[in-house]
Amino acid sequence: MQSLLAGALAVTVASAAPGDAHAAPDKRAPRAEYQVLLCEPVASLEAKLALKPRAPPYETWLFDDSALSMFERGLRLRLRTAGTGSELTLKVARQDCHALAPGLVPRKEGKCEIDVYGSSMQGAVSLTRKLDSRQTRDLLERRTSVVDALTPAQSRYLREVVKVWPLPTDLRPLGPISNRVLVTPDPAYDVDISTLPDGERYAEVSTKVPLGDVDRARAALDAHLARNGVAVCPDQRGQAATKLRRLAGP
Repeated sequence: MQSLLAGALAVTVASAAPGDAHAAPDKRAPRAEYQVLLCEPVASLEAKLALKPRAPPYETWLFDDSALSMFERGLRLRLRTAGTGSELTLKVARQDCHALAPGLVPRKEGKCEIDVYGSSMQGAVSLTRKLDSRQTRDLLERRTSVVDALTPAQSRYLREVVKVWPLPTDLRPLGPISNRVLVTPDPAYDVDISTLPDGERYAEVSTKVPLGDVDRARAALDAHLARNGVAVCPDQRGQAATKLRRLAGP
């Protein structure tokens, strides 16, 4: 039986100065990701939204222990591989983007944005390091530990902000998750369809709008999904825990 799609619709937004309709977005301002989970067989979703390839596929690995203790503490260590290298990202949930001390999130290494699930809004910090093919292989084959692969900024955030240090000694790569990057026709939404090793599939659809347009974009998107007969999941909580448990196995 074809697996159902449980996807995330992400609306990433940047804010302009209040009262100035022509002001350029403040690149330092927190961004927001609005998510809507979809329940639709993947084949029919692709047909209903007329999805077409936009970018080359990539793979994702998540690092955690058997108890998923990193996830339980609001932490995610994600490795995205593509071409000859990868990006290792530390994502920290439940952060106050406006209260971060200077230097904790270097501009060229990370960002703080708002994750929106329904009416719930939470800040999340992401810090990223680029790895070459050898570094990627050593990390996945566990010749290099996750701790040794972290940047100073990533290690500092774990030590000083979330107070999770040292990290669990039995962190292991969970995956791979296969990702296909697609796009819808006008209005254009980027779509990332991910497949777990057991065949279960999920999707994330994203679009960028000014912060003041979030309500309008939400209404337009809901109407777009309804018009195309795309099923929306009744449970709008995130699927991260479900994915990790399936990847970790019994």
